[in-house]
Amino acid sequence: MEFFETLTTALEALKLNKMRTALAMLGIVIGIGAVIALVSLGQASQQTVQTQIQSLGSNMLTVSPGAQNSGGIRGASGGGTTLTNDDAKAIASSTQITTVAKVSPELSRRAQIIAGRNNENAQILGATPAYADVRKVTVSSGRFLSQQDVDGMQRVAVLGPTAISNLFPSGASPIGQSIRISNISFRVIGVTTSKGGTGFMNQDDIAIIPLTTAQKLVFGVNYLGSISIEAKSADVMNQARDQVGYFLLARHKITNPYQADFSIFSQEDILGAATQVTGTFTMLLSGIATISLLVGGIGIMNVMLITVIERTREIGLRKSLGARDRDVVSQFLAEAVILTVVGGFLGMIIGVGLSYIISSLMGLPFTLSLSAVILAIGVSGAIGIVFGLYPARKAARLSPIEALRFE
Repeated sequence: MEFFETLTTALEALKLNKMRTALAMLGIVIGIGAVIALVSLGQASQQTVQTQIQSLGSNMLTVSPGAQNSGGIRGASGGGTTLTNDDAKAIASSTQITTVAKVSPELSRRAQIIAGRNNENAQILGATPAYADVRKVTVSSGRFLSQQDVDGMQRVAVLGPTAISNLFPSGASPIGQSIRISNISFRVIGVTTSKGGTGFMNQDDIAIIPLTTAQKLVFGVNYLGSISIEAKSADVMNQARDQVGYFLLARHKITNPYQADFSIFSQEDILGAATQVTGTFTMLLSGIATISLLVGGIGIMNVMLITVIERTREIGLRKSLGARDRDVVSQFLAEAVILTVVGGFLGMIIGVGLSYIISSLMGLPFTLSLSAVILAIGVSGAIGIVFGLYPARKAARLSPIEALRFE
C-alpha cells in the first residue's frame, strides 16, 4: 500500500508543472530514441552487406593482383597487372589442384553506357560463362554469355535490372536492343535476376560482356582484374586456398610467399572485415547517442534539485508530521524514476518509428534489436535512480524546523 501511495504522490507532483516535466524527459527521449534507431540501422546495414557478400557464393575464393613487395614496401592488393588469362586457364586445367570446381577470370571497370537518349555510369564486367556458376548469377530473360561469345570476341552484353531500368525506362524489352559502351556498339542478349545492393556494391547496376571483348576492344589491356574460384565444398576452402596459392607462386617463379604478387581472399574473410567495419561504426554512433542519455540524466538531476528547493516547506511539514527520511527519499526517487522510465518508453516508440522510416527510405531491411530496446529501457531506469538519488537524499537530510522556516 505504501508503494502505491508513493507512486500516486509522485505522479501528482509531476503533474503540477507539466512543461518542466516534459522538458526534463526530453533528453532521455532523444537519447533512447537515438540509441535504438542507430543500433537498428547499423544491424540492418550489416545484414544487407552480409546478404550481398553471401549471394556471391559461399564456396568462393577471389585471387586479386598487386600485393607485391618492392624495396620493403608492400603494394596495395587489387590494383596490379600480375594476373593473366593463362593463370586462370592453368588453374582450371592443373592436375595438382584437386579442390577447385570452377574458375572465372574477370576484368571489371566503370564506364558510360548509352542507350538512345539515356545513359548511365555502370560497372562493366568482362567475364566467361563460368562467371554465372561461380557468382550464382541467373538470368530472368534472354541468355547468359556462351563460350562462342568469348572465343569470337562478340559484342554482346547481359545487363542487370538497375541498368535496364535506367537505360530503358519505357519498359520495352531490352533483348536485342543496341547499347554503346565506350563508343562500341553492343547487343543486349540477357537480363540478370536481381541480387540487390546500393552504390558501388550494386550488383544489379552492371553490364557483363565477353572477357576477350572487354580486354581487347573496350579497355585495351591483356591482364585480369581478378580470378574467382569456386571450391568443390566449404570443407575444402582452406585446402583450395593453399593449392591455388602455391600453384601461382610456382607459375610466377616466386620462392618467398611473403613476396607474392597476388592475394587470395575467401568470402569469410570479406564478410568478417565488412562485419567488423559496420559493427565498429554502429558502436561509435551508439556511443555518441549515449552521451545524450548522460545529458538527459544531468538535466533530470537539475530539475529535481530545483524541485527540492521549491518544496522545502512541504518536506519540513511532512517530517514534522512523522515522515521518515526513507519516505522522503522514496518520494523524490520515485519522481525521478518515473521521468526516466516514461521518457524511455517514449524514446523507444520514436526510435522504432525512425528506424522503420529511414530503413524504408534507404531500401534497408527493417531490423529491430530487442537487446537494444531492453538495454535502453534498463539504462533509463538506472539513470533515474543514479541522478535522482542525490536530490532525494538532500531532501531527506533537511531539518524539519529549518525546512519550515525556509522562505
